[in-house]
Amino acid sequence: MSQKALIIGSGIAGIASSIRLACKGFEVEVFEANTYPGGKLSQIEKGGYRFDAGPSLFTLPEQVEELFKLAGRKTEDHFEYLKLPVACHYFWEDGKSLKAYADIDKLAEEVEKELEEPAENVRESLENSRFIYEHLAPLFMHKSLHKLSTWTHPDAVKSYLKMGKLGIFQTMDEANKKQFTNPKLVQLFNRYATYNGSNPYETPATLNIIPHLEFNIGAYFPKKGMHDITLSLYQLAQELAVKFHFGQKVEEILVENKEAIGIQVNGEAIHGDLVVNNMDMVNAYKTILKKQKQPKKLLNQPKSSSALIFYWGIERVFPELDLHNIFFSDNYLEEFDHIFHKTEPYRDPTVYINITSTYKSDDAPKDCMNWFTMINVPNNQGQDWEKIINDARKNIIHKVNRILKTDIEPLIAVEEILDPRTIEIKTSSAQGALYGNSSNNKFSAFLRHANFSSDIKNLYFCGGSVHPGGGIPLCLLSAKIMTEMID
Repeated sequence: MSQKALIIGSGIAGIASSIRLACKGFEVEVFEANTYPGGKLSQIEKGGYRFDAGPSLFTLPEQVEELFKLAGRKTEDHFEYLKLPVACHYFWEDGKSLKAYADIDKLAEEVEKELEEPAENVRESLENSRFIYEHLAPLFMHKSLHKLSTWTHPDAVKSYLKMGKLGIFQTMDEANKKQFTNPKLVQLFNRYATYNGSNPYETPATLNIIPHLEFNIGAYFPKKGMHDITLSLYQLAQELAVKFHFGQKVEEILVENKEAIGIQVNGEAIHGDLVVNNMDMVNAYKTILKKQKQPKKLLNQPKSSSALIFYWGIERVFPELDLHNIFFSDNYLEEFDHIFHKTEPYRDPTVYINITSTYKSDDAPKDCMNWFTMINVPNNQGQDWEKIINDARKNIIHKVNRILKTDIEPLIAVEEILDPRTIEIKTSSAQGALYGNSSNNKFSAFLRHANFSSDIKNLYFCGGSVHPGGGIPLCLLSAKIMTEMID
């Protein structure tokens, strides 16, 4: 008789865990408080427009492909994606713009032409990013940092000898200022700190590993939108006989003699041989694990930044804004200071306005576009969010109007808003933080919760709030690291 695995949460890591455990021969059941799968990687449909509600960029697609191969399926029969020839299109107030080409030589030439930054500086930066990835990814992304075997592995020994070159002893901003002569390039590469909710002025330069994923390996986009990652893996899990229970909020993880024996849902005990928690680690300990020993140091760590997102249905096509685009604000103090007031860990003299848009698919009516319009904001600390939302909306519209020389307000036919409060409600993310605990110090990688419980046998963890971190690739890797521990 097969063993039963109970998974709490159907975020992308929870779904991936269900696939991996089913392939190991487990009988798997997933319990989700929401009425839909995907967690942050979901969608919004309104007035003929469809919006991806979560991440806007797809890297390391092999982590998705691996799940199909593991299940004996061909990825292309279930999930299709394309490599973006231009990852992002950057605009500045002074009229400068830059296309971030996937081809590194073309990117370097574009930077030299548009920003008068020596092309070689870009090549050197991306080669350094590759170096960091090749030495740290095998250790920090693919293995548990909470097992002795990781630290005695040859990959770890190689990394010890390269510590001085891996950016641990300087901040991302310091490294980028040393690398580039043009402040706009410093600003552009500092932006990658926001990919895991960090501050480039505090987080170590080790995070310059991220551009390697986007440029050296490539930025991708699913043909049916980002939500198709969720839908295709959800369908695969169902094909493997994984049972999903939606609208079923887990009330408690049941523990006897320091061993997880099941969960409680609607007052009923459901027993299993192991339990996997895909819920945000902090809120899990405060709710479904509140009777158990609390990892106070982890729970009290500062949380990552969050996001304020306006989903706009735009009744016009702006061809220059196809797919992925970033606007940089040069007027931080005038326009956005109140958002960051007294929240120093996330204070950044640049506000990035990210507009992800499409107009070539069924995501919007004919001759219209769907805009995912985001700025990074602090997590919820009791701010006056209604004022912040109203002021930010006005300032974003003014900035876009100045740069595009247009008036977008009368073009907004549909609007939905997501802020840190609603992010926490919908995804159980503590304080609405997108990436769990922040990565604003050199020890942050070691301060994430392990993929297993050291106190409770047969209790495991996956998702963006535990090792190795947030974002689609790392969430999928958390599921891999976790299931490789299970026989």
